[in-house]
Amino acid sequence: MGIIYIIFTQNIIEKISMEKFKQQVKLTEQIVLGGDKLVLIAGPCAVESYDICMEAAETVKSLCESLNISYIFKASFDKANRTSVDSFRSIGMDKSLKILEAVKTQLEIPVLTDIHEPQQVEAVAQVVDVLQIPAFLCRQTDLLLAAAKSGKSVNVKRGQFMAPEDMQYSVKKAQSTGNSNVCLTERGVSFGYHNLVVDIRALPIMRQYAPVIFDVTHSVQLPGGSGGTSGGKREFAPYLTRAAAAAGVDGFFIETHPDPSKALSDGPNMIPLDEMKAFVKMMHETWRLGKEYA
Repeated sequence: MGIIYIIFTQNIIEKISMEKFKQQVKLTEQIVLGGDKLVLIAGPCAVESYDICMEAAETVKSLCESLNISYIFKASFDKANRTSVDSFRSIGMDKSLKILEAVKTQLEIPVLTDIHEPQQVEAVAQVVDVLQIPAFLCRQTDLLLAAAKSGKSVNVKRGQFMAPEDMQYSVKKAQSTGNSNVCLTERGVSFGYHNLVVDIRALPIMRQYAPVIFDVTHSVQLPGGSGGTSGGKREFAPYLTRAAAAAGVDGFFIETHPDPSKALSDGPNMIPLDEMKAFVKMMHETWRLGKEYA
């Protein structure tokens, strides 16, 4: 049989593409999702120590400045959804928030962290610039409302159990407070036991309702797949990153660590800090190409 080549022009692609959310979302006063500049949220999975957070933040900040990428530092002050009760959770809320505040003020970069309960919002919002709703909690109405009422921008991760079109209701819950600075993050969906799969169709579907960030490292996680802790397949991260960039996203989320083998949480799926330069450069180049068509 012969081979048929189909060449898509920009006009044809625009006609068959899904409607895209056209409003820009201000994550901070200086950082906008949905504009012409890529946004990267990156840092260690958890706040382990001042030194680890500062090393990761300094390295990624310098890298992003060299590539003209907007950067937000990320680290969780508490890992409330660990597989095992024996797993590391936190060095303490107060100590963690002080470290996040130090990163923010000393390096002059915005910071993001997760919240798990409405009563945490007031204290956390005094420190961070972006409040993140964990995937498992993306339908929790009180949590979404409390986060949005704080006035901070809100990043809602899609639950591993949620259809992409149903994330519009999480967005609407947050927006019902009058806070329009809401975005969504894709991190893969459950498929069988100890596995996640990224459905690329979810990206344009969710992008109808809010700007979309692609979570590179949690998408290659194997939840609970290492005997009471989560495993991961970081070797697949470049492939999913290129696919997401081609599909059209507004930003990326990457967890990184100076030594993932010693990380206290999510080490198997994190990108080693010394590999971030090549990884982010590849991500940025692919995103710029994909932006022409997405």
